[in-house]
Amino acid sequence: MVQELVIAAVALVCAGALYVAAAARVVRQYERGVVLRLGRLREGTRPPGFTLVVPVVDRLRKVNLQIVTMPVPAQDGITRDNVTVRVDAVIYFKVVDPTTAVIAVEDYRFAVSQMAQTSLRSIIGKSDLDDLLSNREKLNQGLELMIDSPAVDWGVQIDRVEIKDVSLPETMKRSMARQAEADRERRARVINADAELQASKKLAQAAGEMSAQPAALQLRLLQTVVAVAAEKNSTLVLPFPVELLRFLERAQQSVPEAAGDRSVREAPSPNGLPSGPTAAPDVRIPEESTP
Repeated sequence: MVQELVIAAVALVCAGALYVAAAARVVRQYERGVVLRLGRLREGTRPPGFTLVVPVVDRLRKVNLQIVTMPVPAQDGITRDNVTVRVDAVIYFKVVDPTTAVIAVEDYRFAVSQMAQTSLRSIIGKSDLDDLLSNREKLNQGLELMIDSPAVDWGVQIDRVEIKDVSLPETMKRSMARQAEADRERRARVINADAELQASKKLAQAAGEMSAQPAALQLRLLQTVVAVAAEKNSTLVLPFPVELLRFLERAQQSVPEAAGDRSVREAPSPNGLPSGPTAAPDVRIPEESTP
């Protein structure tokens, strides 16, 4: 009798151990458990830690609440200004309602991935190439709103969306490189012209000051000579003042004019009359007599 009781107790303990082993579940700290009993949803979620379910009757679905980083495959598209590009992105999201994520959608990860790809194609078609290259923050916000609108009904919250890379055709890259080079050359020419204008203004002011003070020109000439003589040269170039050349030119022109005037005054007239612009002959025309 005692032996049979011991055997029954051992069998009961073994059955209990097997039941506990079959019903025991462990939910991690970053997870929540959703229980379906005979296909029907049990209210509430199982918190982290050790929990028990009814074997064969209950089915426990664990939902991860961590932020998921999902790369979006590169999408080919044509921008609004008819440029073919290839854009890839990355999306960060997390589950905020485990029950809805299990009941409302079959696979929330796959649903978010497909929604991100279609939204990325839509953003490419609505944007210009310059926006994709320089105004990504605004595009990221628009892409986040497009994905977050349907994801709310799935119990998923979109945390952030980032466009990673924009690939351009080789011909477009070369065109953009030529455009950037031309723009840099234009700016260099403008800066050089501005510098020439400022230098010319300063030189004009310096010339005005030197013209007011003739000694300043001589001092400048001596400074130039000293600067040239400081180098170890066998030839010394001496600048010649331009004002002196102009003075000699004016003097040379005035000498022939004075000689010409003197010769005109001293030349005698053939008829003995004084010559000149005022000496005109007195000529009278006789009147015809009437018959």
